[in-house]
Amino acid sequence: MKQTNSQRGFRVSPVAAGCAMLLMAAGAAQAQQAADNVIVTGIRASIESAISVKKNAEGVVEAISAEDIGKLPDATVAESIARLPGVTAQRDAATGRAKNVSVRGMSPDFNGATLNGRAQASTGDSRGVEFDQFPAELLGSIVIHKTPNASLVDQGLASTIDMKTVRPLDFNKRTMVVNLRKQSTGIDSGSPTNGTGNRQSFSYIDQFADRTIGVVLGYSKQKDIGAAQSDFGSWGTATKSYNGQDVVVPNGFNDFNKTTSANREGLMATIQFKPNKDFETSLDLFTSKNSFSAKTTGIQGALPGGAGGYDPDGVLTNATIANGVATAGTYNNFKGVVRNDNTQGDDKLNSIGWNTKFKLGEWKTVADLGRSEVTRQHTRFETTAGQAGNATALDTISWTGFDGKNLSGAKYTTGFNYADRNVAKLTDVEGWGGGPSTPQAGYYASPTTKDRVDNLRFSGVRNLDMGMLTAVEVGLHFSDRDKTRKTAEGAVVIPGGDPYGAVTMPGTASATALATGINVAAFDPVGTVGSVYQLTPWTSTAILNKNFKINEKVTTTYIKGDLEGKLMGLSFTGNVGGQLVSSNQTSTGYNIDGVACAGEKNQPSCTYSTVIQKHKYNDFNPSLNLNFDVGNDQMVRVGAAKVLSRANMIDMAGNLDLSFNTGADSSKPAGWNGSGGNPNLEPFRAKSLDVSYEKYFGKKGYVSVAGFYKALDTYIVRQSTVVDFRNFITNPSAYGTTLGTMTTPVNGSGGSISGVELSLNVPFSMLAPAMDGFGLMANTSATNSAVSLPRAGLTSADTDKATNLPLPGLSKSVTNLRAYYEKNGFSVSLGAKKRSDFLGEILDYQDNRQLTFVKGETLVDLQASYEFNTGSLKGLSILLQGNNLTNAEFIRYNGTPDNVVQRTKFGKTYQIGMNYKF
Repeated sequence: MKQTNSQRGFRVSPVAAGCAMLLMAAGAAQAQQAADNVIVTGIRASIESAISVKKNAEGVVEAISAEDIGKLPDATVAESIARLPGVTAQRDAATGRAKNVSVRGMSPDFNGATLNGRAQASTGDSRGVEFDQFPAELLGSIVIHKTPNASLVDQGLASTIDMKTVRPLDFNKRTMVVNLRKQSTGIDSGSPTNGTGNRQSFSYIDQFADRTIGVVLGYSKQKDIGAAQSDFGSWGTATKSYNGQDVVVPNGFNDFNKTTSANREGLMATIQFKPNKDFETSLDLFTSKNSFSAKTTGIQGALPGGAGGYDPDGVLTNATIANGVATAGTYNNFKGVVRNDNTQGDDKLNSIGWNTKFKLGEWKTVADLGRSEVTRQHTRFETTAGQAGNATALDTISWTGFDGKNLSGAKYTTGFNYADRNVAKLTDVEGWGGGPSTPQAGYYASPTTKDRVDNLRFSGVRNLDMGMLTAVEVGLHFSDRDKTRKTAEGAVVIPGGDPYGAVTMPGTASATALATGINVAAFDPVGTVGSVYQLTPWTSTAILNKNFKINEKVTTTYIKGDLEGKLMGLSFTGNVGGQLVSSNQTSTGYNIDGVACAGEKNQPSCTYSTVIQKHKYNDFNPSLNLNFDVGNDQMVRVGAAKVLSRANMIDMAGNLDLSFNTGADSSKPAGWNGSGGNPNLEPFRAKSLDVSYEKYFGKKGYVSVAGFYKALDTYIVRQSTVVDFRNFITNPSAYGTTLGTMTTPVNGSGGSISGVELSLNVPFSMLAPAMDGFGLMANTSATNSAVSLPRAGLTSADTDKATNLPLPGLSKSVTNLRAYYEKNGFSVSLGAKKRSDFLGEILDYQDNRQLTFVKGETLVDLQASYEFNTGSLKGLSILLQGNNLTNAEFIRYNGTPDNVVQRTKFGKTYQIGMNYKF
């Protein structure tokens, strides 16, 4: 098997042949280029700018540049980044847009994310920045640093992603750009109607006072009203008795229609002052506001029943059995639960920075001050409707076409009409609150996350004449980060005090659950508190454990030496240096009385205390980058470094949930059980080695092969150990023992990640003049990991079929293609992004991060445009664009791909637009 994989890894003969042809054509092409003075615009300008960044970088980087001001081709930064070698993006489970970025097979938490070199706050409880916060129209370029150097602070174990806004004094004249786009979404998704949306952006760049002052103003607005999406979720299978034999039956399902609405506004402003070559100062402002809402309507239920008196066990009848599977059958005592839920959220990002460069004698110095802050406020309002908990005349449900695995492939039929408001009453259908003592006709949650990062940096660099050492840079960087998460949650109840109370649903609307075709009554619950519902605040272990506050103070001092000389007869440049990183973290959480707060529901007597814990540690991270010029515009890069990525904030929280299990709960060991975060948690640490071969064809194209290996010194896993809980128990003698099992995240040892990346970016005019205008960008990567995470201690319901889990975010195979034609104002680009299966992350129904298997996908997009280069319309370009043209579904599964838990078809998106530059 290893030999076969190795042979496959070297099947690059077509690429090698193409490279040979390019080498022969390069000389003639470059000679022609020298003879002509051609102004390059559009796709080629973007490519050549990115190639220049890659070629002149200190280490291994990838770059993407806007085709023109405000013309990055994608709606979000994540979609743009995902075109680069070794980079992938996970689509949002609600909207289908690219949101989170993985680099070299590692999850978003392993990337450092900066804007103009300054660390950015994140909206979730993790560190991974959600890149849909950043409108692509307001950015000029994006650089991904795959190898670190000593001056690169805020680095991640996988990469550092630096988003850059434009500098006004880099432009020769005043420039203004207007972008307008109209889109239709959800095409061929199965939705009865398509979604709509529009995007507008405006950019203004100018220079004043003999080009010593420059300003940039940018504004972007996007509005999307999504099509109804079919969201089918499986409850797995069950084994039940039928005519004396055990048979596999569908256990239950969710069949929801989800309609989303999103609005995003972004503003960017820069003022730059450069009176002379020795002094420059600039002030940057970047702000973004995202508003999101989702309406969910549909039906769910357990086919065999099993909720006690609320939903007694059903009896299977009329079953067709094949190989131990009930391919068809009927259950009585079915209680369908009609859902009408509403989720609303607002994300606000503000980032400001002040940078000053000045010369002090032989030193070129930089002072940089920045702040990034994010606030996320979400509200989730869930309702249930159906038959009251004490109803006795229950429904039946029948199915056909069940294969024993895929519940979404079966056809379901109910006896009741759930669009009838006399059937679908607003009530506590299943007793999910715990029974008559804690009625729950719905649920509400209002989590708020705030994150603030302050950055202060001083650095200086001076030239030297000390043999191979040509310059030295020293610097000091200080960051102060505060992240808090608070939530208020509780039950939605029917007024009057009757636990089985039921009222008629407002309105007359109905909807069809798209996957099953079952009709249900529909309404919007927003605004019904007081008139229809009352809210009952809850205090419980599950709720308290979501709250935390983390403060990090990190001081980084570094020194970097620039190198230039000859080694083994080869000219080289590079750098060597190191960082001393001092970290001081403070965690604020709760010690929770697990007896008084037992269970997940409301506990009026729940008691807890606030706990503050501190931890300090130091790291030294050396780095070396060497770039060898091997002639004929060829380069070999070698990079070695020690890198780190800090733990997720919620894993660092000092919360302790303590409970005593008498043995009734088979999912936990008997006796005391504790779980929570670890305030003493230290970073992921690794040693990395990178080697890259790059062949350039002037500034027009390149081919490269890169390999990397990361040896993980520490990796964070959840681990269970036996501890003595006597300091946390009010009355130790009452339970006979104080020993129990504690499950927390810890710094485990080892593992490795390795991979190979192949990239090709060439215009076909280098092969034949007749192919002028055509070109290809292609890259593929293969990544492997020796890291295997234990399933024990993880609470995700979507991984319980697996004993060990792969590294989150790791797709073993990733391929990106983009073929284009651009000439005489015409431009056509066809792109495809393909990734294999991976372990992703979503927010679950309790607003917690959940690991889930995501099926691999191929996304295809097409863009065509025409730019008027002469006449009265000069500066105007028109655009047509299609995304997800193959209508790739978003599929989540548990353990194996045939055990699907979510299948969502977002459909195709078409856009028409114009861009005017003047």
